Amino acid sequence: MSDTRPHPSSLIPQSRPEPLLSPFALKPGDTIGIFTPSTPAYADNPELFLNAIRVLERLGFRVKLGALTARRASQGYRAGTPEERAAEFMALIEDPEVRGLMSTLGGMNSNSLTPFLDFQKIRAARKVICGFSDVTSLHLAILKHARLRTFYGPALMAGMGEWPDGMPETIESFLAVTQSHRAGTRGIAPFSRWSNHFRNWANGDWKNVPREWHSNPGWRVLVEGEATGPLVALNLNTLVASAGTPEWPEFSGRLLLIEEMFCPMSRFERSLRQLERIGVFDQIAGLLVGKPEKPDAEGAPFDRDALLLEVLGPRVGRYPIVTEVDVSHTVPMHTVPQEVAATLRAAAKAGQPVHLELLEPGVGI
Repeated sequence: MSDTRPHPSSLIPQSRPEPLLSPFALKPGDTIGIFTPSTPAYADNPELFLNAIRVLERLGFRVKLGALTARRASQGYRAGTPEERAAEFMALIEDPEVRGLMSTLGGMNSNSLTPFLDFQKIRAARKVICGFSDVTSLHLAILKHARLRTFYGPALMAGMGEWPDGMPETIESFLAVTQSHRAGTRGIAPFSRWSNHFRNWANGDWKNVPREWHSNPGWRVLVEGEATGPLVALNLNTLVASAGTPEWPEFSGRLLLIEEMFCPMSRFERSLRQLERIGVFDQIAGLLVGKPEKPDAEGAPFDRDALLLEVLGPRVGRYPIVTEVDVSHTVPMHTVPQEVAATLRAAAKAGQPVHLELLEPGVGI
């Protein structure tokens, strides 16, 4: 097979780092391109996939499927070869009709696209790019090599595909961040409700069994304080997998938000400990942790918060730490523009909830 990776000139020169660009804001009637960077989830639940497209259309968007996605391509755990998946993504980037890109879902192998992406073209296009979980690999690569802000937010089938009309709070946050927030500040607050009710795709439970909801007591303050800095939202195990690569991000002065889908205590400790050993927790200005969809204490007599404080050790007290944040695999989820300036204020006193405020828009006009 010939090497189809972009020439090194397609990378933004690291010796002359470019300023971070914001993508152009989405508008009613814009076309959103759907790409499948890893798992071909449309094969597992074609009805949910089509329902999610209808939701986007009812919101006023046009939808254009990437080449692999349009033909429902599948190689089992992935939609196609790394080159094919990257070509699908780049075709949507270069398509003048497409104003934003959203992933079908996540998976395990979005990082395989990185060597085959043209980051100069991605930067020049300035399109909204949204996804979460395994799509963290693309967030990291595009932030580092294209210097373009991306959005940690819903995938097509997670959030938009909720039966029958999508997840309203998730949709509201996505539209606010990518369309309407064009000036000034915007607060991000806990939702009034949340759910981690996992319903079977294979037998129709996802649309026939009503979702179970919990009241949301708010985000949990482990360490009080106030901090301001660029906010980055990342999937924890995908972030750890990027260690040692050119895509490893800058953490100095950042407000770091990490989240997991499957969260057995043993793996949570291993991932946290790796970040601790690398020095991440010595560099950041604040730490936020999302709600896990599938927590598993594995018999431990302590909870996730206690484990987090154990790993942080002497760093506890240096900066605010907040957990149970609604940027995660639970629903609803907020959309977060990467590297946007933000302020986190955390106070444990009654009547003084956590305050997270975006100090600037994530999009340009």
